[in-house]
Amino acid sequence: MITTHSLSSTVLWTALVTPMHVDGSIDYTALTRLVREQEQAGNGILILGSTGEALALDLEEQQAVVTHVTALNLSVPLMVGVGGFNLSQQRQWLNFCNQHPIDAYLLGAPLYAKPGVQGQLNWYSTLLDASDKPCMLYNVPGRAAVSIAAGVLAQLQQHPQCWALKEASGDIAQFEAYRQAAPELAIFSGDDALIPYFAQAGAAGLVSVAANVWPQQTQYLVQQCLQGQSVNAFITWRSAVDALFSAANPVPVKCLLHALERLSSPILRPPLSHHELNDTQPLLNAHERIVAWAH
Repeated sequence: MITTHSLSSTVLWTALVTPMHVDGSIDYTALTRLVREQEQAGNGILILGSTGEALALDLEEQQAVVTHVTALNLSVPLMVGVGGFNLSQQRQWLNFCNQHPIDAYLLGAPLYAKPGVQGQLNWYSTLLDASDKPCMLYNVPGRAAVSIAAGVLAQLQQHPQCWALKEASGDIAQFEAYRQAAPELAIFSGDDALIPYFAQAGAAGLVSVAANVWPQQTQYLVQQCLQGQSVNAFITWRSAVDALFSAANPVPVKCLLHALERLSSPILRPPLSHHELNDTQPLLNAHERIVAWAH
């Protein structure tokens, strides 16, 4: 077993963007820098999740990202995204990742197919069986077009590799239904803006986009939320997060990181484009508010 980091104490996971050069190739120097920023803040790191644009990378590139990041010998937990629509390919991906020092996987819903209960059970059970690591299931109906059925979670929570759920429906009632159906699972908010509310409902933490830009500030916010002390942050945090989602994720976060000179370019792979967001001033204003709030 090559997993070395405890997952139980990690309350913030950053869904890391994949930096790219102007020609669209992966910028490994910037990737290392972003990873080290998260490590310094004590955040768990999720690579090749939806924000990581994994589906726009070919298999060789995905493997290269895993090899590069795992070679950094991180002092914080590392999670790798597993997603797509071809179950056999996802099993092969897990077989590759199982050979590396990875701490957990994020298991995305199959895209476009909209499976029912039996299809969901088969998909997730197969991936859980293929995994050597604890797994976080991912409910994201906005992208997968279907929610994980509460009854599916109730059954999957008994699997030895089923550790957690990323709940990104944006619906507090859905979160509560999952909590009731699967009390043994750690449930993380998948929406930055909703962590103050989900924390009150029993969330274990946050899987964050905002932490790409604000690693330390987001860690502080999550800790405050979990301690029930974040009331004064609600308005400031919500307005900043709204700016980060003013275009399709991860367009705004890459544009802001570039404007802050933490990325050499804001380039994304098609069909996404940084040209979808031409005015970065609202993002810079949001950045100033967050820095002033957490100062």
